[in-house]
Formats: sequence, C-alpha cells, structure tokens
Amino acid sequence: MKKYEIMYILKANLEDAERNALIGKLNESFNIDGTIDHIDEWGLRDLAYEINGEKKGYYVVVNITASSTKGIDEFDRVAKINNNIIRHGIFAMK
Repeated sequence: MKKYEIMYILKANLEDAERNALIGKLNESFNIDGTIDHIDEWGLRDLAYEINGEKKGYYVVVNITASSTKGIDEFDRVAKINNNIIRHGIFAMK
C-alpha cells in the first residue's frame, strides 16, 4: 500500500453546493482501490500567479492510501477534463 497526497484548486466563483458536490465526486474516485486518510480544505486563497484569468482558487488537499493507481488515474482523467479545476497535483509519499 502506498500513500499519496493530492492537491487540487477549484475555481473561486463556484457556489458552496456546487463546490461541495464536485469535491465529493472527485474524492469518490479514490475509493476504487484505496481509502481517504484525511481531507484538508484550505479554502479560498490568492494564486501565486494568474492561471487562465483566475486570481483566486479554492484549495483542497487529500491524503490517501491505495493498493494500485486505478483511483488516482480516474481522478487525474476527471481533473483534466473538468473546467472547474484550475490545477491539480498528485504526489507519492515515502
């Protein structure tokens, strides 16, 4: 079992209900082959630099333990095609 840290930034202009639904949908993909250890919502923050016209974003950090990368690959696929996700990163932990 490997541990991963996933960070993603959502558009700042999402309504609370829409944002919570998107976070729930994204986090469901990790349950395919692993478990979520911790979810830390950093909230609305200024971006270090403007990305596609966005100056602020809603940061979420998820720590998971997974036996394979099926769930992570699904998250990556969805994150790349969803216009409400500004950036995302997947990091393997030691």
